[in-house]
Amino acid sequence: MRDANEGAMAVLAERGLNVIGVRYQGSRPSPRDERSVDFFKEIGAYGSLAESATFVEPVFPEAQRAEREPLNLGVMGGEIADAVAEGVRQGRGTVLVGGNCSHITGVLGGWQDVFGPGARIGLVWFDAHGDFNTSRTSLSGMLGGMPVAVAAGLDFPEWREKSHIAAPIPADRILMVDVRNLDPAEEQLVSAVGIKVAAPVAGFPGLDLRESVEDLACRCDYLYLHIDSDIADARFVPNHGTKEPNGPDLEQVAEALDIVMATGKVVALAMVSVSDEGDGYEVTRQSAATMLGSGIESWQRHGIPEWER
Repeated sequence: MRDANEGAMAVLAERGLNVIGVRYQGSRPSPRDERSVDFFKEIGAYGSLAESATFVEPVFPEAQRAEREPLNLGVMGGEIADAVAEGVRQGRGTVLVGGNCSHITGVLGGWQDVFGPGARIGLVWFDAHGDFNTSRTSLSGMLGGMPVAVAAGLDFPEWREKSHIAAPIPADRILMVDVRNLDPAEEQLVSAVGIKVAAPVAGFPGLDLRESVEDLACRCDYLYLHIDSDIADARFVPNHGTKEPNGPDLEQVAEALDIVMATGKVVALAMVSVSDEGDGYEVTRQSAATMLGSGIESWQRHGIPEWER
């Protein structure tokens, strides 16, 4: 595989997209809540790239369902990883839509499947929460608040390994953006392992985003840009189960996404945690579509790293 640091860049339209639609919450199907998988496609969130994109929807193998949910999340992650890896081998950029933050392990695992455990892959985490709790630090025990810590190798190795992450993601390759609501022990853990927290735009708490992104990009060959819809202020995602006030508006999110895409090293983009149920769901999914569309448009302008097909 060609190292992205060689400077070779490709036009995203030439590479194409591999869109992974996840109609699950964790490992459980969401039959009445399609996670906006269809909505994004129907309203044209992928723009002109939709014409040549591949669309695939991983399915959890029910015969493998276990009593312990971390195992199930690993199995689901493995199904996602297989779908991601197939697209990477075709030379396509990865887009994950639907699902929730627990599915990040599958995206990272799929890229490791192709490039190996030594691949320098960085994670840029756009979220109102760090999702960096472990079973010891979590106040709620909610597994959805732990996937970044799992990917970093701090808990539930079975979840990580079944998701095909052979080597945990080093903490210095994780950049959190916003995370305006961290549990106290989680905040201590983020600080202790050296994860940087950047502000989405000037005026918000955190390090300068442009400097932080450029620093990360210099140390990575590829970047995975993950967006939880609750990065936006609560008024834009009214039905989100973990919405938070005092967040950026959609234009500010778009500006922040463009800073990451400008590195030219983004190979994967996710837009997750968009429910099609509850009061205000129409507003939430339109906000999510706007953020996804902004990311795709910026990705098209700035390009994607080259690698051998």
